[in-house]
Amino acid sequence: MTSGKETPENSGPDGTGATRPTSRDVARAAGVSQAAVSLVMRDKWHGRVSAATADRVRTAARQLGYRPNLAARNLRLGRTRTALLVVPALTNEFFAGVYTGAARIAARHDFGVVLYPSPEGTGRARDPFPSASAALDGIIASSMAADAVTALRGDGGDDLPLVMLDSDPTADAAATVNLDLADGMRQLTEHLLARGHHHYLHVASAIDSWTFDVRARELAARITPLTGTTLRTVRSGLTVDAARTATERALRTSGLDRPTAIVCDDDKLAAGAYKAARRLGLRVPDQLSVTGFDDLALATAVEPELTTVRLPAEEFGERGMAALIALLEGRTPDTTPLPVRLVPRGSTAPAPPTGG
Repeated sequence: MTSGKETPENSGPDGTGATRPTSRDVARAAGVSQAAVSLVMRDKWHGRVSAATADRVRTAARQLGYRPNLAARNLRLGRTRTALLVVPALTNEFFAGVYTGAARIAARHDFGVVLYPSPEGTGRARDPFPSASAALDGIIASSMAADAVTALRGDGGDDLPLVMLDSDPTADAAATVNLDLADGMRQLTEHLLARGHHHYLHVASAIDSWTFDVRARELAARITPLTGTTLRTVRSGLTVDAARTATERALRTSGLDRPTAIVCDDDKLAAGAYKAARRLGLRVPDQLSVTGFDDLALATAVEPELTTVRLPAEEFGERGMAALIALLEGRTPDTTPLPVRLVPRGSTAPAPPTGG
């Protein structure tokens, strides 16, 4: 029969009273102290116990099926070890990748990640917790869900560390983690300019967000100063049908300077541009080059395959979660923008003579 003092650690979680291995059992099996077991299981052993000792502890814990009692530890620390990841939508595979990366880093630090999509992609959201500050240790959020974050932090949650992803570095956040979107647009425009394109159509997202503003500014900065170039912008909802409608209307009314290259804010908009070109009898890429942003699975599902800028979603999520953990531990997070890469495929070609 176990003593009441040991009950929190070794009582069965199913309420049956069945016991499970304790840190004392692991210490006995590894031939070390319980303090050493605690250091190893919390990954705080470096410089305090030897690597060989740490290996013995991990081996013993694995063989015994030991898991530390996180609930008891969290009560001692005054933390929930839970982070909230706020994204615009669950239907976009990019944000699924962000979650995968964040959860991977969280697991290494005994953190849980609650995924919370902002209603209808953007806009204000009801706080899903009676008190965010009591239920969470911190928030990681996309700039496209900024309004949702405002609501979540409204009731005492402003004390929570906030890491913003894909956001204005001057935003009210403890840290901001970004992709190097400007360099991605630079790579893309240099690719098109090298192929002789002078007349451009920008199919821009209608969502008012820092991430799309960066793309628009960099595209304009690269194209408009050049003699003999034109750049027209149309805005579209982030759906294939909305992009098809906006692109078709723009191409029908483009006049003498019909674009030979379409630059889209993301791959779904590019798929809509493909459909618009087909309706107008324009061949991609012979008469019209099309580019995207993100490198979603869709980019290789269309024909010809889409030239696009690859965004490292999982690494992005990893960096965001690592930044939050650094803040919680009193360290300075790494906020160096993550590099992105142009992936040239079959949707871009040399510009046709005089606009085709």
